[in-house]
Amino acid sequence: MSAPLPSKEQLAARRVLVVGDVMLDRYWHGAVERISPEAPVPVVRVEREELRLGGAANVALNVRTLGTRATLLTVVGQDEPAQQLRRLLHERDIETVLRDDKQLHTIVKLRVIGRAQQLIRIDFENEPDHEVLGEMLDAFEEQLPRHDLVLFSDYGKGGLTHIPRMIELARAAGKPVLIDPKGSDYRRYAGASVITPNRGELAQVTGNWKGEPDLLAKVGKLRADIGVGAVLLTRSEEGMTLFDATGVTHEPARAREVFDVTGAGDTVIATLAALLAAGVTMPDAMRLANKAGGIVVGKFGTATVSYEELAG
Repeated sequence: MSAPLPSKEQLAARRVLVVGDVMLDRYWHGAVERISPEAPVPVVRVEREELRLGGAANVALNVRTLGTRATLLTVVGQDEPAQQLRRLLHERDIETVLRDDKQLHTIVKLRVIGRAQQLIRIDFENEPDHEVLGEMLDAFEEQLPRHDLVLFSDYGKGGLTHIPRMIELARAAGKPVLIDPKGSDYRRYAGASVITPNRGELAQVTGNWKGEPDLLAKVGKLRADIGVGAVLLTRSEEGMTLFDATGVTHEPARAREVFDVTGAGDTVIATLAALLAAGVTMPDAMRLANKAGGIVVGKFGTATVSYEELAG
């Protein structure tokens, strides 16, 4: 059953506040013609570099690509990757509230690509300063009244140290809260409207399950223990399942061809956020987010889904 898609005008009238860990996705593309004489590894002759928004920045880009206005609140360093992020965000019409941390190395994920295959990924990162995170909390409180919904993109990099207080402020202001979670302690997400773990992330918190009845019991206990409105479990080739106060709703996978799952979770939660902000019901928003996830895994690297693709 297809779900109704809001008009472009309805989506454009809404604004989503995206908060979380950002990163610069750097791709080095090159030719592979020989094996190194120094070690049994391929030699890549780099021919071009590609830069993309990653982490919470990719989430904000996915929101914006659907036509909904997006504001990104995050911490970056005072370095070249931060300059590249600022440029990319400006080019893509994403409003930014960036807090600078001179001690922070802006997160970079460097992927070396040879013959259209990822050969290695190298990460550069450290955690932000606590004083800057306090400034980020102040900025969050200032931004809340301007937005219809809050989306937290948690990559476990330290940028959401104050998320319990942020959720409390958002709920007090009557704003729905969506969270892409990370780690083994979901108590910090208490009060969220929806959390969107994948299978591995959920198992890290609840333990592995034996069949659907066991999964239902574990998710029910989790919802009760931490006080979240709904859990949307993304299940790769099995689609996604929504657990909320009305029961369980399952949507089968829609992917025609899986090329690259990088950033698929970003697309799912961004689509969900844009649609919920525009007044779409949770079951219908889930169906459309599932469709968006099926489209984006057919693309290379961190990617987005347009309104026209979602409408097709």
